[in-house]
Amino acid sequence: MKLEFHEYLRIAQKYWVLIMAMAIIGLGMGAGVTYLLPPKYESHTQLYVSVGTNEGSTGDLVQGATFAQQIVNSYVDIIENGGVLDPVVEELGLDMSGSELARHIEADSPPETVLINISATNPNPDRAVAIADAVRASFIKFVQTELETDGVSGGSLVNLTTTHTAEVAEKPISPNLRNNLIMGLLLGFLLGFGIALLRSVLDNRLHSTEDIEQISDTPVIGEIFNDPNAAKSPVLFGGEWQNPRAEAFRVLRTNLQFLNVDSASRIFVLTSANPDEGKTTTAINLAIALAQNNARVALLECDLRRPKICEYLGMESGVGLTDVLIGSAELPDVIQKWGRQGLHVLPAGQIPPNPSELLGSDEMEKTLAQLREEFDYVIIDAPPVLAVTDAAVVAKHATGVLLVAAAGSTSRPSLREALRLLDTAGSNVLGLVLTMLPLKGTRTYSYTSSQPIPPPTLEFAEDSKTSALSRKSRRGAHHVV
Repeated sequence: MKLEFHEYLRIAQKYWVLIMAMAIIGLGMGAGVTYLLPPKYESHTQLYVSVGTNEGSTGDLVQGATFAQQIVNSYVDIIENGGVLDPVVEELGLDMSGSELARHIEADSPPETVLINISATNPNPDRAVAIADAVRASFIKFVQTELETDGVSGGSLVNLTTTHTAEVAEKPISPNLRNNLIMGLLLGFLLGFGIALLRSVLDNRLHSTEDIEQISDTPVIGEIFNDPNAAKSPVLFGGEWQNPRAEAFRVLRTNLQFLNVDSASRIFVLTSANPDEGKTTTAINLAIALAQNNARVALLECDLRRPKICEYLGMESGVGLTDVLIGSAELPDVIQKWGRQGLHVLPAGQIPPNPSELLGSDEMEKTLAQLREEFDYVIIDAPPVLAVTDAAVVAKHATGVLLVAAAGSTSRPSLREALRLLDTAGSNVLGLVLTMLPLKGTRTYSYTSSQPIPPPTLEFAEDSKTSALSRKSRRGAHHVV
């Protein structure tokens, strides 16, 4: 799966708490490692290598210097030899073998020089000095007695001169608090981002419009924000139309008005892939937004299995659509006006045993035809597509379908399957509405930093609170004429 740079940024923004937490944990682990590890001190000594010559000519001196450079690299390897280190172990009484001591000794020679650097590390700074000097002395003795003798006088052909002896280190070379903190912070950050990336790759839920665009060419015509009051007040009343969620419904209203501009029929089915994805509240608030724009709107409660519209609006639902479809009531007698403007609600009525058959009947088609003549818009709240076939059945009588998906809830496979089922049924899916988007960032600025102009429908919304309470006594005044 190939991700663009902006997608990495989106993942980092989404999981920044996790990434920062892991970075802080890594920082703490770096500090803990520094505290728990024993300190290690390092001491250095240095030798100068030269070759003795019998003649003092310039050529002899150059030849001797060249020979010294050639043998220095070999000497560096010999320093960690058992012949050099075993006597050091014995002399200092170290509780280790010569091969084990070699792990604490380092020797090197700067390029194009005749210098040999010897370093020793030990938890005790004084012991590190003693080991470095002992290794230097043992190496000099080994070279002069075992390697380089002239065979005549027994003297050494190579001279090893100490340029400086080992000194006690003031600070340990490890653990290094600064380096450990940086390394812990970096590893924690990388681990946190790795976990975030893995969660993002394994997460098949929809979170943004971009996620939808990756799996479908169907346009997203609405993005509904999930403000803090959405859970306790899913239907927008009065002053609540002055927040970002209300503005999102106004944008959806505008987009819907431009869909099928030339079509005389404006019957829209709102459904979703699964339950609890916001289709009913989207249908209600969209209908209210359309009515605010001086349109005559009919809102139909066609989720005959789990009707919720009347419950949200505080309306009676004793008789309704099912009574009309079975011929026991007339449409003007059951449709109810909500508020002072042009919104009318057709309740579900009695829950029938055969919802799909009723919604696909000729009577349903006639009812929609009658509503089409009376209203500018007909908004239908239908059951979820993946649960039952009702939405696909009623969609064949509609202008088009608006498929609702919930950010952080609807999965990619569910959306694909819902679109496939609607396409198979011949439904015209006009667009997608993404609900429950988190409310954050600069999108909220213009709504929270100034006092908006009150909408012209406050009276409409306020009246809705009392209309349901007095519905029974004023039923006759609410009929469609």
